[in-house]
Amino acid sequence: MSRLAGTFERLAAAGRKALIPYVTSGHPAPALTVPIMHALVAGGADAIELGVPFSDPMADGPVIQRANEHALALGVGMRGVLGFVREFRSRDDATPVVLMGYANPVERMGVERFLDEAAAAGVDGVIVVDYPPEESEAFAAAARSRGIDPIFLLAPTTTGERTARVLALASGYVYYVSLKGITGGQIDTADVVRRVGAIRRRTKLPVGVGFGIRDGATARAVAQAADAVIIGTRTIQVLEDGPPGEAPERARAFMAEIRAALDSRAPQEVTP
Repeated sequence: MSRLAGTFERLAAAGRKALIPYVTSGHPAPALTVPIMHALVAGGADAIELGVPFSDPMADGPVIQRANEHALALGVGMRGVLGFVREFRSRDDATPVVLMGYANPVERMGVERFLDEAAAAGVDGVIVVDYPPEESEAFAAAARSRGIDPIFLLAPTTTGERTARVLALASGYVYYVSLKGITGGQIDTADVVRRVGAIRRRTKLPVGVGFGIRDGATARAVAQAADAVIIGTRTIQVLEDGPPGEAPERARAFMAEIRAALDSRAPQEVTP
């Protein structure tokens, strides 16, 4: 059983929801990436989405885009990202790590080589935002053959036909984008609950929700329907909100706050 499948199975048996923070590799400093990852886990994260820096992150808002630009200016690329995963694995062999990024760095390394090196480093899942599902069957099969889950996005604007294609290709979990637009916006939690409920009726895969989740209250509301809450923009802001050397402790405290909110009462499943 994969780390992702095992994590979701364990949480479901306990009646809990997964907490998945996103961080940009190399931000606020390359030497802090792995300590931040460990701190997130210490605070209650169940998996980590590790961003691969890219110059034109089309789905990301200004906060994550600045983090990408900063990491690139510090020389962090795909090889550095995989190095962070290897270093993280030297102390943590249990927490799933999902790489999230765009096609250009993958294609530049070469798909087969990227997947080989990602698997060797200990990567559990990959989200390539601009790989269309209609053209990703070979990629998804190649990833799964190496024990890496190909994870795809669904959005409020996704058609029924494309949803079916995504659900046929995906493994690990499905990432539902909670709003129309870029990361960091405001979400309508009632609409999210309704739409996620509709997705869950079509798949046995866990459904994670990201974009716009900023605090414990929002996370708890989204968790009424979702199997996981994914927090990116606010996590980056927390890392930036003080001296860089103290970023790991701020990350740990933020995760502990969200974890406590999620666990303060077991969310009841909502049937839209």
